[in-house]
Amino acid sequence: MSTVYAYPTLVGKIEVTVRGASIDGKPLQLSLISQRDQVVALHQIERDDWTEGVLDLEVSLPMDELADGPWSGVTCVAVLSEGATNTRRVSRLERRRDDTHWRGEVRVRRSTHVARAILDVSVVGSHGGVDGRVLGTADTPWIVDLLARVPTRQRDLEILEEDFRDGPQEWLRPFMDAPWLIDATGDVPAVLLNTSFEGLPELLSGARGALEKATAGMVAAQIAGEAWATMFHSALSDLEFDEDGTPRFPGGWRGSVLRSMLPEVFPALPLSEALGEAHSRRGDGRGWAEVQSRIQFAAGKRGQVPKNLTAAIRAVTRAQEVSR
Repeated sequence: MSTVYAYPTLVGKIEVTVRGASIDGKPLQLSLISQRDQVVALHQIERDDWTEGVLDLEVSLPMDELADGPWSGVTCVAVLSEGATNTRRVSRLERRRDDTHWRGEVRVRRSTHVARAILDVSVVGSHGGVDGRVLGTADTPWIVDLLARVPTRQRDLEILEEDFRDGPQEWLRPFMDAPWLIDATGDVPAVLLNTSFEGLPELLSGARGALEKATAGMVAAQIAGEAWATMFHSALSDLEFDEDGTPRFPGGWRGSVLRSMLPEVFPALPLSEALGEAHSRRGDGRGWAEVQSRIQFAAGKRGQVPKNLTAAIRAVTRAQEVSR
């Protein structure tokens, strides 16, 4: 059963392009803007005393669908947000006559951001006499990274080594018997590897021989699968909502995780409907046990658990054959 919305939304794709950028009026090198990964890296300028950056935005909307649709007063806005500073800035984009694209500038103020800001685009309009309806959003938001020297999107997970038993982090001591923990509370989720767990650091960093390497791969895949599942649940508990209660994707890594996994959890539903379905089932418990199995499967698949388990089984089988 799919979620029923109070009004129709766009089906066509919304494409966002950052055509250029500047820092305090000076153009930024185009190599610091990745159209493929949709990331702008600002740290390469190697100065922290800049005041304001300006991003030149171009957005392509499904114009035929908008023209034939039941909406009025349609406009396009860019939303720049960062959870670490609780910042949210909305910039209205404009479309000139006979232009098929919406264009505008998004200003990034250094004083209101610390690490990674999320740049999303929404189409807003009126339907049924109600203004401010969100008609659609870009499939993948842009990232404005104030700490990166290279515009790379893959900063979704950190691997940290901690001594759970004797280390400085006292909150980890009750978990001294755990080989690892997943911390999904921060701006970047982290896998905490317990260095006091006998043999774990050596296995993951210094495996030798086919059997040891296969075992290390299996452990790493298990960690990755647990991380994906934990991140999905954390993201689903941190949704944003429209005035009518319709859930919206959160910013940062949480939104990226949901957009990545929901097509595998609800493959028959469009992305926005899959989000609503996941939120609805989690809230009322209807079929949630089944959804948990889908989440586990999707997380294991993204962590490459099946591939690494197969490799481990083959390595064990070969070792047994040699010993006979």
